[in-house]
Amino acid sequence: MSEQHYDVIVIGGGPGGYVAAIRAAQLGMKTACIDATRGKADGKMALGGTCLNVGCIPSKALLDSSRQFHNLTHMFKDHGISADNAAIDVGTMIGRKDKIVKQFNGGVAQLFKANKVTAIHGKATLHKGRKVVVKGFDDSEQTLSATNVIIASGSIPIELPFAKFDGKHIVDNEGALDFDSVPQRFGVIGAGVIGLELGSVWKRLGADVTIIEALPDFLAAADADVAKTAAREFKKQGLDIKLGAKLSKAEVKGDEVHVTYSDAKGEQSAVFDKLLVSVGRRAYTQGLLADDAGVQLTDRSLIKVDDHCHTGVDGVWAIGDCVRGPMLAHKASEEGIAVAEMIAGLPGHIDFNTVPWVIYTEPEIAWVGRTEQQCKDEGIPYKTGSFPFAAIGRAVAMNETAGLVKVIAHAETDRILGMHLCGANVSELVHEGVVAMEFKGSAEDLARICHAHPTLSEAVHEAALAVDKRAIHKAN
Repeated sequence: MSEQHYDVIVIGGGPGGYVAAIRAAQLGMKTACIDATRGKADGKMALGGTCLNVGCIPSKALLDSSRQFHNLTHMFKDHGISADNAAIDVGTMIGRKDKIVKQFNGGVAQLFKANKVTAIHGKATLHKGRKVVVKGFDDSEQTLSATNVIIASGSIPIELPFAKFDGKHIVDNEGALDFDSVPQRFGVIGAGVIGLELGSVWKRLGADVTIIEALPDFLAAADADVAKTAAREFKKQGLDIKLGAKLSKAEVKGDEVHVTYSDAKGEQSAVFDKLLVSVGRRAYTQGLLADDAGVQLTDRSLIKVDDHCHTGVDGVWAIGDCVRGPMLAHKASEEGIAVAEMIAGLPGHIDFNTVPWVIYTEPEIAWVGRTEQQCKDEGIPYKTGSFPFAAIGRAVAMNETAGLVKVIAHAETDRILGMHLCGANVSELVHEGVVAMEFKGSAEDLARICHAHPTLSEAVHEAALAVDKRAIHKAN
C-alpha cells in the first residue's frame, strides 16, 4: 500500500497545531493533524493540547468556581447578601471543569470535520524527506508524507530531580487541577503564572498556601509598579509568598511532603499536604525527531527556527511552545496561522512586541510591550501615566477597586511602548493597548478617544491622559 500524502501535516493538536491545520485546510490544502493526547475518562483522542486539556481552559474553570465561592463567603456581605454555612463540593467543581474540557475537545473535532482536516491519534516521528511515522496506542504504525510539515509539539512541565512528580503528593499543573478535596496545607514551588493561578484557586477554597520562589523579585517579567500592586493584594488575601527561597529537597513521608529550602535567613523547612512544582516548562521533543530529520535544537532543547518559523529543512516549520518566544497559547495560534498562510504563498507575520500577557488571579494582571525597566535598560526616552481603579466609578460600584493602569509612551514621539494593568477584567482591557500599538498609536490617540462612562476602560483613558499630566479625575 502506498503511503498517504498530504499537502500539510501538523504534528500536535494544541492551540498552535489545530489552528494551523484549520487555516491550511481553509486555504485549500489537504491537511492532517497528528496528536497523542488522550481524554481523561475514555482515553480517546482529545484535541486541544495542554491549553485545553490541562492548562488554560480547566484552570480558568476552577478559577471561576473558586472566585464564586470566595465572593459568596467574603464579598457578598458588602452587598447586603447573607449566606450561612456555605460549602464547596470539590467533586462537582472538578466535574464541571472536566465537562467544559470535553465540550471543547468535541468542538475542535467538529471544526476538523467541517474543514476536512484528517485527525490522526498517535505519536509522530519526523524522518528525512518529510516522512512522518505515526505509532498508534494499539501498536499500529503508519507512514505518511507531506509537502510541508508543521511541528507544534508543545511543552511539558520541568521536573526537579529532588522533587519528582508522583501524581498524588508532588504534582504538576495537571495534578493540581484534579485534587479530590481541599488540601489544608498547599505548597507551591514557583511564583509564575501557573503557581499564582492554582495557588489562588485552592487558597480561595480554604487552603493555607505557601509559594516558594527562587528569584528575589516578585513577577520580574512584569512592570515593577504592577508587580508591587499585585504583591500587596496577594498578601492581603493571605498568600504567603517567600522570595529568594530556593528549594533543595522535597520528600514524601506518609501523607505529607517535607520540603527544605534556603533563603536569606539560611536553611528552612516546611510541611505540606500537597506540593505543586511549577518552575517552568520545556519544549516537548522526545521521540519527535529521527536522527535523519535534519531539524536542529538549541541548547535549551527548543527547535531552531528563523523569524518565519522555518527550521532550515525544506518544507519543515515549527511553532508554539517548542520554538523561541513566549510560551503562550495565543502566540502559538498566531504563528500557526502565519505559517499556513506563508505555505499558501500569502504574507504571514507575528509581532512579538504586541503579544499580550495575562495572569488570571484576583486581581488580574496583564501587560503588552515594554516595561519601564526595559526602557531604562535600552536607553529609550519615555514618559508614563497611571491611574488607579479606586478612582473609577464602575470599579467602586463593583467593589473591585484594587489595581491600576499604566501607559508608557516614547518621550519624543509619544508612541505607546507598553501598557501594564492590574485589576478587575484587565485581561480584556489590555487589548486597548495591543490594538493601539499595532496601529502605531500614541498616548494622545488613546487620550482623545471617547470612553463610555461608567466603565472600567475609563482607567485606560485616564492613564493615557496622565502621560501628559492631564488626567481629569486625579491630581497630576
